[in-house]
Amino acid sequence: MKLQSLQRLIGVVMLSLVGTVGAQNYPTMPVKIYVPIPPGGAPDIAARVISQQLSEVLKQPIVVENKPGANGMIAGDAVAKSAPDGHTLLLTMDSTIVVNPHLFKKQPYNPQTDLIPIASIASNQFVLAINPALPVKSFDEFIEYAKKAKPPLYYASGGNGSQHHLTMELLKQRAGITLLHVPYKGGAAATVATVSGETSVMFAGSSNAGQIKSGKLRAIAVTSKSRTVDYPGVPAIAESYPGFESRIWLGLFAPSGTPSQTIERLRSELVKILKRPDVKERFNTAGGMDPFITTPEEFDDLMKNELEKYGRIVKYAHIKLD
Repeated sequence: MKLQSLQRLIGVVMLSLVGTVGAQNYPTMPVKIYVPIPPGGAPDIAARVISQQLSEVLKQPIVVENKPGANGMIAGDAVAKSAPDGHTLLLTMDSTIVVNPHLFKKQPYNPQTDLIPIASIASNQFVLAINPALPVKSFDEFIEYAKKAKPPLYYASGGNGSQHHLTMELLKQRAGITLLHVPYKGGAAATVATVSGETSVMFAGSSNAGQIKSGKLRAIAVTSKSRTVDYPGVPAIAESYPGFESRIWLGLFAPSGTPSQTIERLRSELVKILKRPDVKERFNTAGGMDPFITTPEEFDDLMKNELEKYGRIVKYAHIKLD
């Protein structure tokens, strides 16, 4: 064997040994969790809940840092290009992973190849909510009313390409209705518009529970597979359109190349944390979320299926952001 080839082989073996030892000793310094939105949103809340618990078991400080902007790509890019040693992680919403690839022709990184999923963290569903002045009381009545409305009803979303937007486009496709899209800068502004009557309908998130309970918005359907304990009298859209589901989920990711031992250590500890009753209570109270525990295979299948699903929706609705 030539000397150069032998030296390269030795180098590869040494790097592998160093990586293995490093993974066994992980973590060796404070861990950063980047969040792609400003403080207060669901990913930020989830990151701060799990960071406290992880810090205790990993015996290292865990710092949550907000890096908002570019539909989550600023935070994603920072993590994708960081050292693959488990000390820089990304807690992000599903749209960063399964929607952005269809909205942007160019991204600074590839979410499918430059990031490794560690674990699913939390999830919730949307509620189809209408302004109570609309003369309908049920989901079926709404669909019939929307089909006949001239001009078409306006619907609010948290922005072009948002989950609110794509889920309504999916409903339009399945129900064969026409609705006019009014994008706002965030879910809060979309809620104000629907409560005021500027728009007639929206897909509301968990943060809108107060407006629904007070009667400022009327819940007529949920996007989960079946009815929920939060809205037991409200039907699932899947009851009328089988297979319809829009689950909002959060996940934790690491840079590609992070040692498998590190990924498994983090996943194992996170599963234990997410099973704790106090964590479930904090998720419910602070963000209206539920812990979302999956196997690695289930999480991979979910991301693959949703990448395909949202690709179809974006193509059907002709949505492009660049």
